[in-house]
Amino acid sequence: MSLSSAIAIAQSAFSTTAQQTATVSKNIANSGNADYSRRMAMLGTTPGGAQIVSIYRAQNEALLKQNLISISQSSAQSSLLSGLEIMKSALGGNDYELAPSTYLSAFRNSLQTFASTPGNATIAATVVSDASDLANSISRTSAAVQDLRLDTDKKIAEDVANLNRLLAQFETANNAVRQATAAGTDATAALDDRDRILKQVSELVGISTVTRANNDTVIYTAGGTVLFETLPREVTFAPKSAYDATVTGNGIFIDGVPLAAGNGADTNAQGKLAGLLQLRDDIAPTFQTQLDEMARGLVSLFQEGGLPGLFTWSGGNVPAAGAVEAGIAAYLSVNPAAKSNPFLLRDGGFNGIVSNPGNNAGFTDLLDSFVAAMDGDMAFDSAAGLDGTSSIMEFAASSVGWFEQIRSGASTADDNKAALLARTQEALGSVTGVSIDEELSLLLDLEQSYKASAKLISTVDAMMASLLEAVR
Repeated sequence: MSLSSAIAIAQSAFSTTAQQTATVSKNIANSGNADYSRRMAMLGTTPGGAQIVSIYRAQNEALLKQNLISISQSSAQSSLLSGLEIMKSALGGNDYELAPSTYLSAFRNSLQTFASTPGNATIAATVVSDASDLANSISRTSAAVQDLRLDTDKKIAEDVANLNRLLAQFETANNAVRQATAAGTDATAALDDRDRILKQVSELVGISTVTRANNDTVIYTAGGTVLFETLPREVTFAPKSAYDATVTGNGIFIDGVPLAAGNGADTNAQGKLAGLLQLRDDIAPTFQTQLDEMARGLVSLFQEGGLPGLFTWSGGNVPAAGAVEAGIAAYLSVNPAAKSNPFLLRDGGFNGIVSNPGNNAGFTDLLDSFVAAMDGDMAFDSAAGLDGTSSIMEFAASSVGWFEQIRSGASTADDNKAALLARTQEALGSVTGVSIDEELSLLLDLEQSYKASAKLISTVDAMMASLLEAVR
């Protein structure tokens, strides 16, 4: 080997080591960045020594796709559970002390006590007060359900706008990847950016991807609709300004195709948007129907002469049996006449039909019939999702049980999906993430390479000095 060749090899080694060190340093600087994939300097042998051929980006398509699915599933479950927890809080928390069933039980007990002592004015007033609390509980819960639907609708509008923004960003990143790949230049930064956007998109809607020539990526929804192909598809949604039991929310459309809502406590939804649709259009309306059926049941059970008696509502009539009266829960109230004269509940007379014309203090026929009616079976609309025939007491208790079953199921599923997401992220990170220990170990190896190159230069320098000395 000539001295000039040795110098060239040493220079090549210095250049290669410098590039490798820069790559390792970049890895270490991004060790805490979940959207960064580890870089590795790939070496090749040339007549002038080893040189950096390319910068390789660590990746695993199978794990990335599984991670996107896990993100979508966890995001949908989390959004569903969040809404259910808001509703649970409105019902009083863990003990559901503010649920209509709690007030209904208190009202029935007061009514039973009144039937035992029908001449007691204080107990009569207590019964009417408990009836007012019951009516307020049902109407307040109805308002909370519709508030939840309205808030959910607003979140959908925000997330749709965010999805359109992300798709526009994805177009820019995808074009950068295609151009760099076609030109043979470094595309690692653009690939990182594109994967980061894909993760954010998957939080909003379930997706799958297909990679074509020049690393061009096409995005499909979990339902097979094209979300992005060269250009982003338009995602549209028209929010509502207000909600009540009679209002149906608008759908989300991707390139004109409706996005399907999730189903079940362990929802099959992928992405936050599908979970929010399920909450707004399925769970909340079903619970609203149950509230409407409770309100209808109370108006029917306490009617007098075919007209509302103790319990009334803005419609001013007794709804048809067995069929839901949409929105009645929001307007349920206690007849003002009962507040003025609580003994109307014992004697009758809300609508001019007096059952105790002699004002007998021991008269209990009406009170006993009301208690019996509350414990007897009546027909409920199947749209409520509960037994079609049961007592109003059982119906109210079943409503809380139905809600808690969904909430607890959603909570368990959320824990499971969050754990699965953590595992997939860990698996992906072990392949594409940065290990400080590995990078520091590589730096030590590079240090030894640098020392060897420096030693070679030192040796060549000494040989050149000796050669010059000999010539003199």
